[in-house]
Amino acid sequence: MSKIIIVQIRGVIGVPKKIKDSLKHLKLGRVNACRVIDDSPAIQGVLDKVKHLITWGVGDDDTLKLLKERGEGPVFALHPPLKGYGRKGVKVPFAKGGAYGDRKDKINDLIKRML
Repeated sequence: MSKIIIVQIRGVIGVPKKIKDSLKHLKLGRVNACRVIDDSPAIQGVLDKVKHLITWGVGDDDTLKLLKERGEGPVFALHPPLKGYGRKGVKVPFAKGGAYGDRKDKINDLIKRML
């Protein structure tokens, strides 16, 4: 089973309670908080529900090792990424040049810029 790396990129001010509860289920609550979890259909449903607040992708072994060296625990506090999230910012999907949504294996580049 593959590991998914999730990073919260937007805050929760003005967000409906159901979406806040979904973020709480993922144990996220702060901007630049990172979590590594196993992939499952249930998790994919939650990710789709809160996709405008987070970015995620499949982590490789090197990135997972760097996060493990960072600390032990369910949530990692990361720095903002060097050179930003993307040209169009956090309000545009990753597929259109922005930051939020599924990054697939490009999440590894983002995490390395945030460590």
